Amino acid sequence: MTAKTNSGNFLEDFRIGQKLVHATPRTLTGGDAALYCALYGSRFALQSADSFARTLGHKQSPLDDLLVFHTVFGKTVPDISLNAVANLGYAQGNFLKPVYPGTTLSAVSEVIGLKENSNKQTGVVHVRTDGFDETGAKVLSYVRWVMVRKREASAVIVETAPPKLAQAVAADELRLPQNVSFAKFDCAASGSAHLWDDYAPGEKIDHVDGVTVEEAEHMMATRLYQNTARVHFNQFAESKGRFGKRLIYGGHVISLARALSFNGLANAVCIAAINGGRHVNPLFAGDTVFAWSEVIAKAELAGRKDCGALRLRLIATKNLPCGEFPDKGADGNYPENVILDFDIWAIMPRRS
Repeated sequence: MTAKTNSGNFLEDFRIGQKLVHATPRTLTGGDAALYCALYGSRFALQSADSFARTLGHKQSPLDDLLVFHTVFGKTVPDISLNAVANLGYAQGNFLKPVYPGTTLSAVSEVIGLKENSNKQTGVVHVRTDGFDETGAKVLSYVRWVMVRKREASAVIVETAPPKLAQAVAADELRLPQNVSFAKFDCAASGSAHLWDDYAPGEKIDHVDGVTVEEAEHMMATRLYQNTARVHFNQFAESKGRFGKRLIYGGHVISLARALSFNGLANAVCIAAINGGRHVNPLFAGDTVFAWSEVIAKAELAGRKDCGALRLRLIATKNLPCGEFPDKGADGNYPENVILDFDIWAIMPRRS
C-alpha cells in the first residue's frame, strides 16, 4: 500500500536553510472578520466600522491584525508544528501593510535554527515565516520557535546555534501607510479619550474584564485558521498525552487578551509589531482569562505628528483577576496562573 497521507515533519526532517512553501492559500472575507468578532468580542473601532476606517484614509475596515497573523500561522502548522510538543515563542514580527477583506494569504517559511534537547526525544526548531497577499506583496513576517518530537530517538541531528534575535523591533522599522492619517480620529466613536500623550512608561493597566473559554469556541477558532495541530482537536490521542485533554491554541489566548485590552487601551487601534511572546502555561476549556498591560516605552514615528507607538507588554492569566498585576518572580519563573507574556508595538493617535 502506498502512503498518501501527511504525518508532518519530525525534528530529523528539518535542516538549516530549508524553505517550506506552505499549502492552501486562504482568501479572507467579511465573513471571517464577523466570525473573528463573534469569537473574541473585539471592539476596536478601526476594525469594526468601514465609516470610521474611511475617516482615517482606509478604503474600508482592515482585517484584525491577529486574524491575519493566525491565518498565516495556520498555513505553517502541517509542515512545522504538526508533531509539536509546544509552541515556545515569537520574535521580530512586523505587520507590513493593512489587509482588507478579499485578500488571499499564503505563507513561506525558512528554517533558521535547529537544536536537539538532552532527552533525545525532542528538539527546538526556529523558523522565519513570511505571509504574502495575492500580488506577492509581503504583509507579515515573524520568527517563532517550537519544540518538535523526533520520529526516531537514534536519529542524528545536525545542530546550529539558535539565531540571535533582537529584543524588540526598532521603532523606525514600524510601517504605517502614508495615506492613513489620525488627524480626524473620533474619540467618542472609538470609546476612549485617552491618546498616546496620556500614557507613560512603567504604567500598568488592569483590563478588569474576564472571559471563560468554552470547548466549542476554541475549536471553532482553530478551524477558522486551518490550524491542524492535533493537540487542539484529538481528545482520543490527548487523553493519553501530557495533560490528558485538549490544549487550547495559544493564539486563541493572544486574541482574547488583545480583545480584553480594549478596556484601558481602546485607542491602540492596530498592532505594528510583535517584539516577543511566550505561552507560559497551558489553558483549557472552562478556564477564565483575564489580562493586564504594562507600557514599556513610547516612540514618536518619523514624519508623523498624528500618531505614535506604544510598546506594550500584554499579560494574560487564567482564573486570576489582575488587580495585583501577577508577573514572574525574582527567580524568573511565572506563577501557574500566568498563561501569556506578549510584547507588541501598537499604534495610537496623539494630540495635534
